[in-house]
Amino acid sequence: AAPAALQERTLLVAKPDAVQRRLLGDIIQRFERRGFKLVAMKLLQADRRLVEQHYEQLRLKPFYPALVAYMTSGPVVAMVWEGYNVVRCTRAMVGDSSAVGTIRGDLSVHITRNVVHASDSAETARREIGFWFRRDELVAWDSRDRDNIYGL
Repeated sequence: AAPAALQERTLLVAKPDAVQRRLLGDIIQRFERRGFKLVAMKLLQADRRLVEQHYEQLRLKPFYPALVAYMTSGPVVAMVWEGYNVVRCTRAMVGDSSAVGTIRGDLSVHITRNVVHASDSAETARREIGFWFRRDELVAWDSRDRDNIYGL
């Protein structure tokens, strides 16, 4: 089995704009190139309850109703990625819409259509993964390229 440090997980959700604009391949390719391991993925139409649970901490923000409406407006793709420092690296890879070379910088132009959600901490990731996936939907598998990626 991989050392615990290599088994950190994060949730990435490709939002409705990413699915509608056919950006999934580009998003997934960035994570695969980085060496992260995909352990779960599903296409779904998120219902209001799931989105409200996921964004519960934002419920008092003025943009919350629009966010819930947007996240339930079309299909999303929820993914769990695994690897060393994956939460922090994912946040850096996602960036913001002004950061060229990042997912948002390359693929979005406005904060209301910002392509992806990424967990902001390992603890948040654990909680969010539980909203989107049952434990038996996470696939444990050995990455044969671990030595080439991590030198372990």
